Amino acid sequence: MMSLNNLQKKVESPTIPYIGTILGGLLPGKLVVIRGFVPEDADRFQVDFQCGSSIKPRADVAFHFNPRFKRSGCIVCNTLREEKWGREEITYEMPFKKGQLFEIVFMILHDKFQVSVNGTHLLLYKHRINFEKIDTLGISGKVQVKTIGFVSNSPLQGSRPSLLGATQNNTGNQEEVPDGSQLVVPYVARLNSSLESGRTIVIKGEVNEKPDSFAVNLKASDSDDIALHLNPRMKDKVFVRNSFLYNSWGEEERHVTHFPFSPGMYFELIIFCEAHHYSVAINGVHTLEYKHRYKQLNKINILEIGGDIRLFDVRSW
Repeated sequence: MMSLNNLQKKVESPTIPYIGTILGGLLPGKLVVIRGFVPEDADRFQVDFQCGSSIKPRADVAFHFNPRFKRSGCIVCNTLREEKWGREEITYEMPFKKGQLFEIVFMILHDKFQVSVNGTHLLLYKHRINFEKIDTLGISGKVQVKTIGFVSNSPLQGSRPSLLGATQNNTGNQEEVPDGSQLVVPYVARLNSSLESGRTIVIKGEVNEKPDSFAVNLKASDSDDIALHLNPRMKDKVFVRNSFLYNSWGEEERHVTHFPFSPGMYFELIIFCEAHHYSVAINGVHTLEYKHRYKQLNKINILEIGGDIRLFDVRSW
């Protein structure tokens, strides 16, 4: 799931400045992965998603991603249209460090770019030019690039059963990464078979623009017990895990190395049930483990999802 090790198309050690065609164009769900190194003398570098490669007149740049290292550093994003720059969007979080390796993942969504660096969500940039016009990638400035990879992120295509008995509005093909079709929230579904060791649940959604929190519950249908309660709270940036057994909540688990959710971000949340614990990953990055407190795994057959998210797709196998 979103494994970035099997890059389908790869450019190795390109000379910078680099300009190259984006093979297969851009579609929602496609990932562009750039792995490289920031030299000690770096002042700035940029990655440009362009409409063509013309120099005179200069091709439109749909998305200009420009880390700058002066003072405490910032990342400037913008769009160049008809040789005029638009309004800058500046992010003062700086995940790039001089003398260090990096991995940038650009995810193309139907309404925006979503960017993470070194496995941590960084920023969103809404499309100002139709992404279908983008066909060229440019990289320039003080940067060394080891690989540029292109991943079509549709690993669930056709081969995976959806959940059964869900209260969902089937709006046609739900195998797309967000194309706007949504499931009803709160969402309740009966799993197509109980959650035993080796089973996987994948939830694709998007955090609302002004979120408080959302929750995912795995339950047994013959009682009120909640085997696994996942509750990211965006306002407090805490990721609460718990179980509700014998009519009371247990002790909360809260520790994560970094809080993985942000307002407006697209996510793929994967719950993998192992013999002694659940493993949870967000957008391909392992986030936490939760030891089984409710031991009768074969009784867990209900999934509930609620809160401040848009829900696109839910699958289990």
